[in-house]
Amino acid sequence: MIKDLANQALDKALKGADQAEIYLEITENVDATIQNDQVDFAKEAYSMGVGIRVICGDRMGFAYTTQTERITETVARAVSNAQSNLVDENFAFASKSKYPQIKGVFDKKIDTLELENTIELGKVMIGTVIDNNCQPTSGGVSAGCAKTLIMNSEGVNCEDTSTYFSGFVAVNIPDGEGVSTASESDSSRKLDIDPEKVANKACEIALNSRGGKSVQTGDMEVIMDHHAAAGLLSTFSQAINGDNVQRGRSIYADKMDTKVSSSSLSIYDDGTLNGGLYSSHCDGEGTPTQRTAIIEEGILRNFLYDIHAANKGNVQSTGNGRRASFNDMPAVSLSNLIVDFKDFEEISEIKDGLLVTDVLGAHTANPISGDFSVEAMNAFKIENGELIYPIKNAMLSGNIFSLLKDSKAASQQTRQLGPFVVPPLNVPSLRVVG
Repeated sequence: MIKDLANQALDKALKGADQAEIYLEITENVDATIQNDQVDFAKEAYSMGVGIRVICGDRMGFAYTTQTERITETVARAVSNAQSNLVDENFAFASKSKYPQIKGVFDKKIDTLELENTIELGKVMIGTVIDNNCQPTSGGVSAGCAKTLIMNSEGVNCEDTSTYFSGFVAVNIPDGEGVSTASESDSSRKLDIDPEKVANKACEIALNSRGGKSVQTGDMEVIMDHHAAAGLLSTFSQAINGDNVQRGRSIYADKMDTKVSSSSLSIYDDGTLNGGLYSSHCDGEGTPTQRTAIIEEGILRNFLYDIHAANKGNVQSTGNGRRASFNDMPAVSLSNLIVDFKDFEEISEIKDGLLVTDVLGAHTANPISGDFSVEAMNAFKIENGELIYPIKNAMLSGNIFSLLKDSKAASQQTRQLGPFVVPPLNVPSLRVVG
């Protein structure tokens, strides 16, 4: 059915445009939301939408609809938008291609998952928190299936079907005159989210964070746990965006094939990663996904591109033209960013340092300079390889690009949080402000 609809839309679009592209998306979701100590809202949702892009004389136009009977009108709006747009010879659509095999992105259990199942998972999470003598404040369990189809006038025909499951909980517990808070989450392509594990981890962090002490201002060794590391890497991701590079918004703009990080570090963007949260046969333009080496043993090798940025830079798209939804235009974005270190130094080897579970304010970092100042969340003092006591009211300041020149991994265990596949980071010297 969806292929017939896409073909009909493509035929109509080509009557008024030189080239056309149809992006069709169907999503089905079940969600249970936690508020305080109960599942207070649960819903099932279904949506279908069509995004239409056209090129008319080197002008790009876009329109979308959720009503299949209004395809003709939507095509007309896309053509009208193109006629009002500026001429840009770099506009193009993907060419017909072969697509990579992608594994581990669909779990057939989604077919039998009911709303009551997500409600039950939410209740298990709440019960586990209460059993730990903590108070749940917010959270939820989500499950969904997405089907996308991209067709264009160049012969592209790429279909993807994937599932997504997630669980999240935030908790607090009395701590003197205030409260100790913490949160934990997990996401997967498979229905293997363990609500008890997620809840127990959040409670463990909150309980251990009670009675926090101040820390003296100074430079010290800092372990950035998975959530903290992923938070800071969002700034790094802006610097490898090919569009930002072309606009002079990247510190790496003139650093290609030079050393930019520790020789121990390699970073890859891999849209084909087995079970990756952002793995797919193609990106949002119909370009095949691939594994792209960004940094190899400290040397900058590539940036990420969609078709427009690639044409502008006279290079090939890396398959990173991604869409948030059918109602959005493609833009350069990460798939699964893998951070891989050769060198490790674990907590047990640290004589004097700090463990930071998460950071608050990473979005305020300067995306061009890389400078950041963030609040250390659920931090703990390390002495002689042991966590001695919790730390309160501490800030961290530094520079993400300098950090990558000196850091090692603090463990071989990686986690995927959003697009980032990261180990905990060991930063040998970072300014800690008490």
